[in-house]
Amino acid sequence: MTAAALPASSEEAVAATAGAFVALIDGGWSLPLPGSGDTAGRWRALRDLGAADLPLARLAEGHADAVAVLAELGGPPVTSGERLGVWAAEPPSGRVTARRGPGGWRLDGRKQWCSGARVCTAALVTAHADDGRRLFLVDLSSPGVAPAPGRWAAPGMAGSDTADVLLDDVPASEIGGPRAYLDRPGFWHGGIGVAAVWAGGAAGVAAVLEAVVAASPDPYRDAAWGAVDVLLSGMEAALAVAAAEIDADPADGAGTAARRAHRVRGLVARAGTEVLETVAGALGAGPAAHDARYAAHAADLAVYLRQHHGQRDLAVLADLLRAGS
Repeated sequence: MTAAALPASSEEAVAATAGAFVALIDGGWSLPLPGSGDTAGRWRALRDLGAADLPLARLAEGHADAVAVLAELGGPPVTSGERLGVWAAEPPSGRVTARRGPGGWRLDGRKQWCSGARVCTAALVTAHADDGRRLFLVDLSSPGVAPAPGRWAAPGMAGSDTADVLLDDVPASEIGGPRAYLDRPGFWHGGIGVAAVWAGGAAGVAAVLEAVVAASPDPYRDAAWGAVDVLLSGMEAALAVAAAEIDADPADGAGTAARRAHRVRGLVARAGTEVLETVAGALGAGPAAHDARYAAHAADLAVYLRQHHGQRDLAVLADLLRAGS
C-alpha cells in the first residue's frame, strides 16, 4: 500500500459516509441556529445522528456549524446542494497563510484535519494574515485545492475522510475581520454541539449493553448498565442546561460561554470514555470480535473523543475559573 492510498475497507467507509452526507443535505436537513430559541433541538438532532453514525454526524455537525458561522458573521447564504466544512485546526505542523492582492485574498499552505476533504463543496478555513488570524470561505472546486488523503491509519472515524488539504494560490472570500471567528460567542456554542455528537456516540455504544441486559438479566451486567445510565443521564442534563442558558443569553452578555463550553465538553468526554470502558468490560470480547457495527461504532467514538484535548482543556478551564470568567 502506498502512502497515498487507503485500504479498500477505508475507501468503502469514505464512500458510504460521503453518500449518506450527500443524501442528508440534498434531503433538506437543517438545524435551528444556536441561541435562536431551540438550541436543545439542534443538539438533540446532532445527538441522534451521533448515536447512529459518528462519521456522518461529524460531517453534518461541520456543515451545521458552518451555516451558523456564516449567519453570525454576515457571510453569504448557503445555497441548495452546498456541503460545507469548518477547517479551523491549527496544529504546529500545518499552517495556511493569507495574502491580500489586487484581485482579493489568496491562500497558501497545508491545512490539516479537514473532515469531508473530498465530499464538501466549500469550507470555512482559518489562515494567518498580516493583521492576525482570519476566516475565509473557499470554493473547493477552485484550482489549487488538492486533498491529500491517505494518512488516516486508524479504523475509527475513517469514513469522515479527514485529510490534509493543500492550498496553492487559492482565491478566498473573507468572513468577518481578524479573530472574528474565534472571538464570537458562537465559537463556544458550537463547541458544545460537538459534545452533543459525542454524547450520541456514547448512547450508540451503550445500546448494545442495554439489549443484552434486557434479554438476559445478570447482576454484574445489570450494575454496568446502571452505571452507564447514570453517565448518559448526566450528559443529557448538562446539554439541556447549557442549551437553556445559551437561548437565554445568546450574545454571552454574562461572559460565561467559554467556561460553559469547557465544562460540558470535559464532562461529556470523560463520561463517554467511561461508557466505552464500562460497556467493553461488561460484554467482554464477544461483541468486539463478532458484532461489526458495535466494533466500528466503539472505534469511531474512541477516536472522536480525542478531539477533546484532555488535561490541556481542563487546564484552560482552570484559568477561566481563576479569572472568574
